[in-house]
Amino acid sequence: MLDSLKRWLGRKPKADDPWGDIQQWADDRQYHWRDVRGTEGGFVIDGRHGTLPWRLEWGPSQRDYVKGPELRIRADVSVPPELQALVLSRRLQERMESDVFDQFVEDLQTRVDARTPPEMRWLVMYTPLNSTELRQLRDRWAGVSNVKAWIEAWMHGALGQDLMALQVDADEPVVLMLARGRLTLRAGLTEPTIPAIESWLHLFECGIREARRTGSTGCDTQEDVTEPGLFVPSVMANEPASAH
Repeated sequence: MLDSLKRWLGRKPKADDPWGDIQQWADDRQYHWRDVRGTEGGFVIDGRHGTLPWRLEWGPSQRDYVKGPELRIRADVSVPPELQALVLSRRLQERMESDVFDQFVEDLQTRVDARTPPEMRWLVMYTPLNSTELRQLRDRWAGVSNVKAWIEAWMHGALGQDLMALQVDADEPVVLMLARGRLTLRAGLTEPTIPAIESWLHLFECGIREARRTGSTGCDTQEDVTEPGLFVPSVMANEPASAH
């Protein structure tokens, strides 16, 4: 107990520290806090979900579809590395589809390339879940994956319940993405607060648990797996290409 008190006193944030309460929250849970220096600032918190390490970052957005600062959380999870899955807010899906359409029509391009963020490429590459497949999530959420059976199983357990319960404005961008065995959450967050961080971390850790539960569902078949297709000016369609 004495050691804990010394640690708390030694790490007590300064009065002028804008994120002092968040740093104290991290210290109390034995997470590792790091302030990011620079003109725009930010911070990094390294923690664990059981034995699984995760990293939480708040700072300037790394994606154009997030206007202003964003919160990012990442962790490597035990899912097949070839699996690609994306859950995003419905209005963000609509904006991204409109943006990618305008981008490729304006540039007279016919194929999605690596300069486009993977979230946007996947909306072109894969067929989104329809209303029946999304069930109660259809009004607020969208989902795409190269293995449809996997994302349906992932979304329709505890993760789906948490998505339904999430208190966030419909216009705020929210993304849960699985690629190369890594789960990433992105969300617009102008001002970081402890309640906001705890809410997003709760959703992220639920995503981890549900990904583990889903395992390799559907990944033993190539039936749903497609590659980038042609971009047709009036419609985003899948044009199957040769397999890897």
